[in-house]
Amino acid sequence: MANIHATAVVDPGATLGADVSVGPFCVIGPNVTLGDGVTLQSHVTITGRTTLGKGSTVFPFASLGQPPQDTKYKGEDTELTIGQQAIIREHVTIHIGSVGDDQKTIIGDRCMLMVGAHVAHNCKLGNNVLMVNNATLGGHVRLADNVIIGGLSAVHQFVRVGEGAMIGGMTGVTADLIPFGMAIGDRAALSGLNIVGLKRKGVPREEIHQLRQAYRMLFGPEGNLTERCNAVEEAFGSNPRVKQILDFVRSDTDRQFLIPHHGGSHG
Repeated sequence: MANIHATAVVDPGATLGADVSVGPFCVIGPNVTLGDGVTLQSHVTITGRTTLGKGSTVFPFASLGQPPQDTKYKGEDTELTIGQQAIIREHVTIHIGSVGDDQKTIIGDRCMLMVGAHVAHNCKLGNNVLMVNNATLGGHVRLADNVIIGGLSAVHQFVRVGEGAMIGGMTGVTADLIPFGMAIGDRAALSGLNIVGLKRKGVPREEIHQLRQAYRMLFGPEGNLTERCNAVEEAFGSNPRVKQILDFVRSDTDRQFLIPHHGGSHG
């Protein structure tokens, strides 16, 4: 049985799992699905075709599933899906998808969105993503697993951020960020590898050492990008994380990716 506060408004069309708790002054729309054990603390609004996964907690004044801030959107039946054990703090906003792409906004499991974070339409977030206070994603952004975005940072629409990457606070990211990379700056540049994050994940020292060497080769002054990628693959292609970076850089996309300020051309 769900525990629904007397002041909450829950549409009869909503689907609530076992042990759901809906706190004071929450508003739940007709196409909303709340998984088992979801907790909405108070003053939470969830609308649109929105699914919130098992064991998630939403704090006061968060707004989930509102229409996208996209002039192309004309009321199409789009979706928002949030995975299990999400922590969504005060004043977070997450919008349903817009037209184009697959018309879905998707957030993986165990993501934590801190106060005031914003996820725009058609974004795709992997598992264990952390967005610090007031971090903002434009439409169609892709964040892989274990990404950290610092407070007051913004990621431009359609940008990809690879697995384990970290974006520093007050950073504007306008190009793709390689897996395990770090970005910082008013208009971000690649500032190295997220070594602390790799160590926390228990990546062996030798593998981290190889990643460092591969990074220096990939963004070194010798040759063009294709030649540098080939050299890195020949030297460290058996390292799975190096392979991830190479696959990311070689992927078929029109977008540029971040390079160090002192690095060579990435084309």
